[in-house]
Parts: sequence; C-alpha cells; structure tokens
Amino acid sequence: MKLYILIFLTAISNLTLFGQSNGTWTSFWNKDTTLIGYKDENGVVKIEPKFTGFTSAGKFENIIAVAEEINGSWKNYYLTKQGEIIGRDSLYIFDNTPDCESEGFIRFRDKKNDKVGIFNKSGDIVIPAEYNDLTRVRNGMIIALKGAEKKYWDGGEHYRWIGGRELLIDTNNNVLINNFKLSNNLNFFSLAKAASPNSDTIRKSFLAVDGSHYSFVDFEKEFIQWLKNDLYIKLTPEKLINASYGTITWKSPGGWTKTSREKFITDNFSILKNSLFEILQPSCEYFISKGGLNPFMFNGVEFEKYFNNCGEANESIYPTMTIIITHKNKKDLSQNHYEFLRTDDGYKLICVTIRNGEIK
Repeated sequence: MKLYILIFLTAISNLTLFGQSNGTWTSFWNKDTTLIGYKDENGVVKIEPKFTGFTSAGKFENIIAVAEEINGSWKNYYLTKQGEIIGRDSLYIFDNTPDCESEGFIRFRDKKNDKVGIFNKSGDIVIPAEYNDLTRVRNGMIIALKGAEKKYWDGGEHYRWIGGRELLIDTNNNVLINNFKLSNNLNFFSLAKAASPNSDTIRKSFLAVDGSHYSFVDFEKEFIQWLKNDLYIKLTPEKLINASYGTITWKSPGGWTKTSREKFITDNFSILKNSLFEILQPSCEYFISKGGLNPFMFNGVEFEKYFNNCGEANESIYPTMTIIITHKNKKDLSQNHYEFLRTDDGYKLICVTIRNGEIK
C-alpha cells in the first residue's frame, strides 16, 4: 500500500510540474554535461536532465523535439509543455538538426510516406503529412512543396527535389497562392493585400486564389534602396555612426575585436566611406549576401531577440545583409565585407572585414 501511494504521489507531482506551463523554460546540463533538462524562470526544475545533446531547444515555450535513451535504445519524439509525447520517431531533421518551434508550430516527417506535416503547440496535427517539404511558419504562412520527386546523389546521403508545385498555405492548410516560388529574400511580415499588384519597386506581388494580390518586401531590394537613397546621401561620420550597431566587430591583426561604434567610425571613416562607395562604380565587382547573425560572435542578452529558441539566427525578421567587394590583381584576390543587421530601427553596420587597407 505504501509503495502504491508513493507511485501515485510521484505521478501527481510530475503532472503538476508539466501542468504549470506559463512562462518559458530554459535548458540546463547535468553535472557532467551529458544530459539536458529544463528549469522555469524561477530556477525550479521542471524536467530533470534526461535528454541528449541532440535536443537543440535552449528555450521551451510550447513544444520541442527531444531525444533520450530508454532501456538501452535511443528514442526521439516531440514533447509539449503539458507533458504529452507525440510524433515518436517522426522528427523533422534538416542538416542533422531537429526542427524548432515557430509561432507555436513545429514540423514532423511521417516515415511511412516520407511526407511532412505540422503539429500545433498542443500536439494536434494542423497540416497533415502530405507535402514533400514545408518551411517553418512565418507570419502564419508556410511555403509547401507537393508532387515532387526526390533525387539522390553521392551514395544516397544527399538529395534534391525535382518538379512538383510550390504553394503558399496557411496554418489551416488553406492554399493562399498557387505557383509560389520559394524565395529566401521575402519578408513575410511585410504582407500587404490589395486588388491589384503593388507598385512599390521593393515589393514582389503574387496573385492569390481569392483574386486579390499579396505583396512582400524583398530584403535585398529594401537594403539596396536604403543604401543608395539614404545612407550614401551626404554621408558623414555622424550619419554612419547612427547607422551602426552599438559596437562594431572587426578583423584586426590579432583576431576579431569589438570596438564602440563612435571610436571605430571616427578612426576609420575615410577608408570606410571610400570602400563603401566603390559599389557605385560600374567597374566594381561586388555582390550582396543575405544571412543571419553569427551566434558564436554575437551572444548574450542583447542579441537574444535575433535568434530563435534553438539558437539559430532569426533570418525571417532580422537577417544580415553583407556587401562583399572583390579586389583582384595579378598575384592576389581579396574581399572586403560589410555586414549590416536588420533591426527594429533599420539596418545597422555590425561587422567589418577590410583586407586591402589598414583599419584600427
């Protein structure tokens, strides 16, 4: 009887811990950094360390992908804040990393048909596994690939999709736009709907199934417009300082260094201005690369908003746009990099590499 009571009380305790799901839980390691558990914002342990390092969620809001050893074998599944286990052995994995919650949704892959679907934060299937692939949810929208064929190469470890249709759907699996070509440059949080295509040159418009037109800002076009119509107009040290992050990370002879924007811009304004203005010359060889903030170089509380719960750069809202200028001579090739972070206050210069000039 005592044993029965102990087991009953332990079960009730575990249910209570999971049931208190308000707030964000944070991951922590056990003493020998082999297993991961979760604590609430007050430091109360909600889940004792039992998950392997394959569990990538540093923060637990609603639903996460986890892996643990059970009776000598490795098991993976999705876990909700209420303690419900779903999607056993159905993790969506890309580049050896399981999916991360986005806007209360997470992708899964059905191994039986090799198709992808989506769970909501409660573990309910809101998008059935009927698509070849899906993007994460961005502003309630998902790009879906359907009817494609998987082609493998190099021994069957890597593949690409051939054919099929790309659609824009919502989280209720409604098709919003047919023939929606995947583009990493579109800002889905800039959605505008109208009866006719948007005339703004930095927007891309699509005909929706309801006859309206959806338009989205193109990050690269937005960035170039800002450079040429704003930053480059009467550029002064003060103006460049205001268009920079609080500290500038730059490649010095001794390695990567961080300097206050005021000092860095003041000390190097001439070379920065001359180099940035090179792209206005027809002979300049350059390109602009969209990416995300480097989590190893930019960490701490001030940068948390620029990453998701799994520590990945939040490129869908805060991408980086890097100007890469190439210089060639008979013996050598060098490239200067100017990385701008898109913030709530506009684009800010945050990282600089200059290889054909001295900066300090």
